[in-house]
Amino acid sequence: MPELPEVEALAAYLRERAVDHAIARIDVAAIGVLKTYDPTPLALHGALVTGATRHGKFLDLDVDGIHLVTHLARAGWLHYRDSLPAAPPKPGRGPIALRVHLDDESGFDLTEAGTKKSLAVYLVRDPSEVPGIARLGPDALSISDAEFAERIRGQRGQIKGVLTDQTVLAGVGNAYSDEILHVAKLSPFALAYRLSDEDVTRLYGALRSVLTDAVERSIGQGAATLKAEKRSGLRVHARTGLPCPVCGDLVREVSFADRSLQYCPTCQTGGKPLADRRMSKLIR
Repeated sequence: MPELPEVEALAAYLRERAVDHAIARIDVAAIGVLKTYDPTPLALHGALVTGATRHGKFLDLDVDGIHLVTHLARAGWLHYRDSLPAAPPKPGRGPIALRVHLDDESGFDLTEAGTKKSLAVYLVRDPSEVPGIARLGPDALSISDAEFAERIRGQRGQIKGVLTDQTVLAGVGNAYSDEILHVAKLSPFALAYRLSDEDVTRLYGALRSVLTDAVERSIGQGAATLKAEKRSGLRVHARTGLPCPVCGDLVREVSFADRSLQYCPTCQTGGKPLADRRMSKLIR
């Protein structure tokens, strides 16, 4: 799933490539991707792109006061092309859900792989009209250390789930929460309200350093290379069975019904492997 650094980079890329261009046409290839109906895509035809920004993991293209807001979900992506086909994509054929043509013949496709369709597009006059944006907590890159500590200590869940709860903290998902916890040397199943002052301070520092580094590596990348750049910078996430870059221990995994997490036992759990949540009691 694209998270804060990738969505920030996509917004920067759109600011560079799309801002000050008019939208020539929008093709909707998957009607289910549209979650709002007023205004319609036709309202954007001929309007000027005036900005691009991010709200948590939501991408926001400002088109003369109408916001085309996208949540890429788990398998969605934005593909920018210098030249788009004149013919609209055929509904139900292939991964393209929505295509945006600009006045210089460039534009982008919003695509989604797989059969589970969760990509969402909203056309709104105010981003806060998008339910997911209205529920967002403070942004992970702008929250202060004091507010971070207060919000973390106010949660009774496991810290992995707290970091990925968008109502607590906006922008962090499965991959970067694994990375943050590895840098902070914390078990993903440590209870948030039981963390010591030292733990919370270390966790805040890890949050800032991991996300800032990822944003710096992502900004300036083309949309086509962002995914590879993200993978190249990961320490433990999606690296099950490979050596930890810090201590050399093997990276382990805990699997759930539809996702998994990765961690280093030596760095994070005192050398103890975590039990699979489906099979036995967790080791904290």
